[in-house]
Amino acid sequence: MPRKDYNKLIRDRIPTILEAQQIPFAVETMTVDYQQALRQKLVEEAQEAAEAEGADLITELADLLEVIDATLMADGLERDQVLACQAKRQRERGGFSQRLRLLWTEVTS
Repeated sequence: MPRKDYNKLIRDRIPTILEAQQIPFAVETMTVDYQQALRQKLVEEAQEAAEAEGADLITELADLLEVIDATLMADGLERDQVLACQAKRQRERGGFSQRLRLLWTEVTS
């Protein structure tokens, strides 16, 4: 039977799901590469969220939040730290509720 290679971080229950479907597979536990794999997964999930529409957007945003939470845990950070930083940046630079698009600026030397 042909094999499809993934070589990417997966959710914890995927092996159980594959076993239940009697699909042969191979996994390994990451150590050194885990944090880099999380960052790649952030990009992957953000791209999927950017392309999603309707109800799929909710699923993709949930996946993105799951990877964010795993990244926080792997780096020893707390969600409250991120939320505090978000609030500070919003106070200093604003949010996105006004839907502004920067068209150009003059370049000074």
